[in-house]
Amino acid sequence: MLALACPLLFGVTGPIVASDSALPRIDYAPLTAETPAQAQAPEAKAPPQERDRLYPFYMPMKGLRAPAIRLRIKCDASRAAGHEVYDGRGADELYGRAEGGYEFIYEALDGQGQPCVYPFAPWMPQITGALDGTQYIMRSSIPGRQVTFRTGDEWATIDLRMFDIGPARVHFELRDVALDFPGAIQPMGALHLEVTGAKKPGLFTAVVRRARIYGGKNAIFAPSGETMLYVEDSDIAGNVGTSADQQHTTYINGILVSHFRDTALHGQQAWQNVASGHQLKDKAYLRIYENVSVSNRPNRSTASAMPLIDASAYGFTWSEGLQIERIRPAQDPRDGLVDLRSEMLYGDPASYPWSVLADGSWQMPAQPLAALDKVYLSVFINTTVRSFRQEPYVFTLRPQGTAFAPGTTTVEGTDRTARGQQRMASLAFGTSGDVARPYSPQGWTYADPALPPGAQWVLNREAFIRHALGLIGR
Repeated sequence: MLALACPLLFGVTGPIVASDSALPRIDYAPLTAETPAQAQAPEAKAPPQERDRLYPFYMPMKGLRAPAIRLRIKCDASRAAGHEVYDGRGADELYGRAEGGYEFIYEALDGQGQPCVYPFAPWMPQITGALDGTQYIMRSSIPGRQVTFRTGDEWATIDLRMFDIGPARVHFELRDVALDFPGAIQPMGALHLEVTGAKKPGLFTAVVRRARIYGGKNAIFAPSGETMLYVEDSDIAGNVGTSADQQHTTYINGILVSHFRDTALHGQQAWQNVASGHQLKDKAYLRIYENVSVSNRPNRSTASAMPLIDASAYGFTWSEGLQIERIRPAQDPRDGLVDLRSEMLYGDPASYPWSVLADGSWQMPAQPLAALDKVYLSVFINTTVRSFRQEPYVFTLRPQGTAFAPGTTTVEGTDRTARGQQRMASLAFGTSGDVARPYSPQGWTYADPALPPGAQWVLNREAFIRHALGLIGR
């Protein structure tokens, strides 16, 4: 196992009160290990109320203002009524609209002191007015004590809807909330982050903490856009969609950043006669996975036979402590567990620092490991595999193509490019478990390489993130 001295990646700020001062930051300790060693003991976590004020260092939290609307929802009265009943100010005066941001606080315990289970999906107002600096927060009244929304309604969802937000800075949080929507076959996501049309420097950030999400065509769905998504300490427990090969436990399109930490993903709704979908379909430009577990163990169907993670070969991936479990599916399983695919670009090609096509503008140098700062890069540290069989390999890096199909971002000609034309590389350190080797035999892939001087930055999360986002001015 590769031991890295990598503390938390967070700056500290309050999520509700705006601040224009520089944010304090917990910096990295020096990198102390370059060769396999014993893994370090996990770091102790701060209490929930303290962690709720920590944000990834790359996520700008300045300029946000306190929500204009704060509503408190009672537990027992709401359960009896079958809808939200408010403590003090209510929603009637809003006439279904919310301007200036909102904070919805759900009573955590019922009258017997038990975790509250609300028998409906949360009410979501139409968002209106100026958006810049607004926040939308949905949380339990007690940090660390989860509330549950449970209903069989086929339209149950949390759907945050904002279109054409332009240069606005908008923020959303979901904290200590479980969504249990087993009948929700209609919404695109049990959590649908439907915020689109941001134009740089506009930015939408979404933070999910201590949540459990089940239901929807996809449990989490994020469309393409100038979005950063951070999920920690959560259980993404599956979807209930009826198109098993096109819907997934989590479906992330071409956003800026997807960052999962201490989180489990499982339960993709599969069909016995279809290879089905993925536990994580992630096409973000930058993907960060820290202590993430991914399993094809289903909820109420057969197990999916597809790779558990379907990510993009374009952009950047940094993973440490990824745990993969594959149980036997009804169909023959597809080889590979993490598929870095290249046949389609999700997002705007202009948002990438280099061409995603093998168009003659690049030739891999004689020493590829000395050019890691000039290629699309994925790094996987200490990945473990548990499978019903010995997997032939874990990772596949697909080749770049020669052109986009007219009017689309579908990449053609991936079977007609030479290895030297590929501007992509992947590194794996400390891969273990039920697997013969880390990589399929294609592309610029390296298992436990000896990094040349000056290349150790790829093992450091903060350096890797700064490099990837710096290339696109973020």
